[in-house]
Amino acid sequence: MSTPNYARTKRACFFAYLAMSSVFSLPPLLFMTFRELYGISYTLLGTLISVNFCTQLSIDLIFSFFTKYFNIKKVVRIMPLLTSAGLIIYALIPWLLPQYAYVGLLIGTVLFSVAAGLGEVLISPVVAAIPSEHPEKDMSLLHSLYAWGLVLVILISTLFLHFCGTHNWMYLTLFFAALPLIACVLFCTSPMPPVNVSHGENGTPAAKKRGIGMALCVACIFLGSAAENVMTNWISGYMETALQVAKVVGDVFGMALFAILLGFGRTLYAKFGRNISNVLLAGMMGAVVCYLTAGLCNTPIVALISCVLTGFCTSMLWPGTLILMEEKMPNPGIVAYALMAAGGDFGASIAPQAMGIVVDTVSVSAWAQKLSLSLGITTEQIGMKTGMLLSAIFPLLGIGLLLFMKRYFGKKENV
Repeated sequence: MSTPNYARTKRACFFAYLAMSSVFSLPPLLFMTFRELYGISYTLLGTLISVNFCTQLSIDLIFSFFTKYFNIKKVVRIMPLLTSAGLIIYALIPWLLPQYAYVGLLIGTVLFSVAAGLGEVLISPVVAAIPSEHPEKDMSLLHSLYAWGLVLVILISTLFLHFCGTHNWMYLTLFFAALPLIACVLFCTSPMPPVNVSHGENGTPAAKKRGIGMALCVACIFLGSAAENVMTNWISGYMETALQVAKVVGDVFGMALFAILLGFGRTLYAKFGRNISNVLLAGMMGAVVCYLTAGLCNTPIVALISCVLTGFCTSMLWPGTLILMEEKMPNPGIVAYALMAAGGDFGASIAPQAMGIVVDTVSVSAWAQKLSLSLGITTEQIGMKTGMLLSAIFPLLGIGLLLFMKRYFGKKENV
């Protein structure tokens, strides 16, 4: 019996991951447009972000506990349709029924967030299940496409809104809604590899050791995701507020360059990568240096460069932890990927929020007011810089965790 040709399946996974990037990067680019056109408050706009991450986290947890009740092949093929449906509702209801604009944005957000959660849980194990000589490089390439997708969405959206006007935002959204349909066609016309659902027998000593290893990997992806997403969410605001850089410059030379280096790091590993434990350790160390430099340096260009370089340093922290899990625990199963996605999403939601709390708290403190007078900068700038400095705690903890993991897995292999 001949082995199925999974080349089209792999392309479908790659394209689905590329198209999924619009779910994360397009809404923030449109928030000010929604405020101007529909009068939606900052609080309600912020709620959309919370709904996005909470929905994805819920999907991660559902698949962690109830994977056996789902037909994985059918869910993978339906997933791109949910992305398209969410973006279409996101575009059409505010356009056709402006009095219900927020309702449409909320419904659309829930739908495409469900699809994004499914993508995080299912696409990686499907790629891992496809026979390959270099599976770790396939995983790195998969995640690099998400970063390159961010770059494309930022550039296409910026150019479209500039030349076509923000009042035509719905056409931009409908364009991105069409892309997942291509992935749906590819999935429906491709063979699906058998994907392991469970990740070991319960109650055995081997399962206990595997559970400890799994917990360490989840903690690692939490810290790696936190280190990446603090800068992803705050780089534009930090440059504009703390570094006094113009918003256009901050968006293009901040967000876009950050995403480019994020994609470059993952592509580089896909081409030449090996020794993932050392790559993760180096990435955490580099992230600590970047956050400390951004927070302490008063020279805008140096601080800007350190913010952008964080993209390269953190590029492998999420996909690299998946690679490490697959390396140390072969054939992990969808439950393991769901738990990893939950850890990553939790880091992506907690860390940027913590940065915001630090900025708000420090900005109104008596300490910041005194320091503001002596340094000649605003209390908000001090709050931003303090937030950046404290955000270094995530990659710093990651360094300690990775050193422990190297010893733990080293002993386990020598048993």
